[in-house]
Amino acid sequence: MKSISLYVEQDTYLTRLHPFAKLFYILAAVTVPLITGKMWVFVLFIAMSLCLLVSGRIAARVFPLIAFSFTIIATVFLIHGLFNQANRNVLFVLGPFKFYREGLVYAARIGFNILNMLLAFAAFVLSTKPDQLVDDLEQIGFSPKFGYMISSVFQIIPQMMGTMNTIMDAQRSRGMETEGNLFVRAKAFIPLIAPVVSSSLINTRERAIALEVRGFDSREKKTFLTDGKMGGRDKALILIMCLIIAGSVIWRMIHVVD
Repeated sequence: MKSISLYVEQDTYLTRLHPFAKLFYILAAVTVPLITGKMWVFVLFIAMSLCLLVSGRIAARVFPLIAFSFTIIATVFLIHGLFNQANRNVLFVLGPFKFYREGLVYAARIGFNILNMLLAFAAFVLSTKPDQLVDDLEQIGFSPKFGYMISSVFQIIPQMMGTMNTIMDAQRSRGMETEGNLFVRAKAFIPLIAPVVSSSLINTRERAIALEVRGFDSREKKTFLTDGKMGGRDKALILIMCLIIAGSVIWRMIHVVD
């Protein structure tokens, strides 16, 4: 059966980490650079996330996301480099356009933040089984409905992509042109919207019925096939991330007082 999640099956250190340990890494990767406000901290966590992705043998799956993010980042650089209200000092001139240092520095901060969050979340999503995450959440007391919501978030994008590819293959077999210039692709994409949305709604209804049949709302205490206890390395990683976050807060407080 084809998987409908973004998880990549790899027997690596990253995939063996407990989901909660990776969630704490995301928390540190997102908050510490924002708390310190230093550009080199953004670069440090970006490098750490890239190392995790490479060691987990899932870096190739992130390249399309990085390419897409660079389109957004380039737009941010263009807008703020030219039109930021704080622009004062011209850094370089490109034809009729003047790019200012203040705007480019501000855009670099935004770009590093986007890339940092993207890589941190990618390391988590690509190396974590949705069902394992849901089981671990339920074992510590979260509602099964909350677990189902998390599982749906993990599955909705690959599920819709799979449905879209199936419909496009069916359209190609009937002679519809789906490849070519931008106009041809847009013309082929519009008829996909209704079937993809309706298929997603039907799948949601069928899944809800299947869950009800299996006693999803049962008040009886549930049992689990796997034990979600964390190992020593998981606890060590969580402790390190907590210490890093606490250290960044203390550092910020000291420098604010100064």
